[in-house]
Amino acid sequence: MKILVFDTCLDKMYVTLANDDRIVSSKIVTNQDNKYHSAFLISTIKSVLKENGLTPKDINAIGTNIGPGSFTGIRACTTVARIMAQQLNIPAVGVSSLDILKEIAPEDENPAVALDARKGCVYLYIDGKISGAVQLEEAKDLIKQKDYFIITDDKMFSVFGGISYQQKEYPLGDMLAGLVYKKLQSDKCDWKDVKPLYIQPPPGI
Repeated sequence: MKILVFDTCLDKMYVTLANDDRIVSSKIVTNQDNKYHSAFLISTIKSVLKENGLTPKDINAIGTNIGPGSFTGIRACTTVARIMAQQLNIPAVGVSSLDILKEIAPEDENPAVALDARKGCVYLYIDGKISGAVQLEEAKDLIKQKDYFIITDDKMFSVFGGISYQQKEYPLGDMLAGLVYKKLQSDKCDWKDVKPLYIQPPPGI
């Protein structure tokens, strides 16, 4: 099964091609010339397919990050995923940023993910579930209760410690591909169910 996954929700764009659970190709794209990286999503997908001698019709499933993260990025990747899956009549899987980032933790650790959500809140993944946008002080109290492997971003690193995913090039596209493959084995994955995960309203609303 050839699986194409992409993520434009976080600070970099990831486009990864997998054959079942084996990574075939992976690209990371950053913001360029004042253009947000999601502007290069379609061209990067085309490049990955071409480099591997494939066309969109060769893809058997689509996976994407659904958020939380950049509102522009969430709209971009969920829209492309839905359109591609619909046109190709193939399964599509949506995975949260928080579920992807928890994969950074070693297998023997209990992960907690805390990302800046603005307005004095953090997006929190703790004890195996997404807790939404939680007030900063509440999140600090929750994380103090257990010995967690903490994954955060640059803005929240000074508050929670642990590691910031932005300080190292973790293979988040590969991690997303692995999660998508597992979900394809157990769930019926319809493109209609791939929807943006907007935990917070867009800025200004």
